[in-house]
Amino acid sequence: MRRVELIDADCGIEQALGVLTDWWTFLVVRDIAGGVTRFEALQRSLGVSRRALTERLAALVSHGVLRREAYSEHPPRFDYLLTAKGEGLLPVLIALQDWGTRHVLGDGSLTATAAPTSAEAHRVHGLVGHLVPVVPISRWTVLYFFPGAYPSAADYPPGWGDIPGAGGCTLESLTYASRADDFAAAGVQVKGVSTQRPDQLEAFAAHAGLPFPLVSDQDAKVAAGLRLPTFRASGVDRFKRLSLLVDASATIRAVQYPITDPAASVTEMLELATGFGLARTQPAIGGSDGR
Repeated sequence: MRRVELIDADCGIEQALGVLTDWWTFLVVRDIAGGVTRFEALQRSLGVSRRALTERLAALVSHGVLRREAYSEHPPRFDYLLTAKGEGLLPVLIALQDWGTRHVLGDGSLTATAAPTSAEAHRVHGLVGHLVPVVPISRWTVLYFFPGAYPSAADYPPGWGDIPGAGGCTLESLTYASRADDFAAAGVQVKGVSTQRPDQLEAFAAHAGLPFPLVSDQDAKVAAGLRLPTFRASGVDRFKRLSLLVDASATIRAVQYPITDPAASVTEMLELATGFGLARTQPAIGGSDGR
């Protein structure tokens, strides 16, 4: 593995690059954050040689970015998991993704990157079949991700109204609240997710009287694990508006993105959830022996 010759011992950027020596290392961290934690799976995902992957995993373990957890003794096999130090890289991954999406794949604007035919939309719709990390899920669930919700306009961050797609979080949440019984009848629970602090979400949920929980992804584990689209406003990484329908095994079954009409998206999601619910309750064709 190529080593970096460090010149400025006091520069945090140079010191960080001494650990994250090349682009393969960033991609290893990216995939592990997304739940690909075993050697063979990482090699398949990345298409990297066994030697290169072995070197990078060993270096990341030695630097305390990863830890190994045995899942087989004979032969010895390990899961590679992020340490607390490694999780400190999650905002870096999000910043790289946002920059690449906006300024390399896009024209620098927020609106173009969220177009239905954009690379970002293609990536998000490709999440079908992936597992949702961190958020506890044991039944069919709608996860709606939103930029930020506040009890009153006085609480909005500076320039909030000028950000494309930032408005509508209260309307979306209240619409989900008004249809909560319909989702329950379809066997589906609802959870909202934002990068806001837990106390901010609790204040908004209490103010709006929401009958379902709001989950904080302040630590960016969900955002980085699923590579969800984000933007930065008032010094905070925030979700672009999207919704996921997730089954009882925490597997994503349907995606809504981009969302341009928050209220209408709730009706569309209810139709999706009901359709999956009907499919789940349809009797099997033939007898129990398959005839």
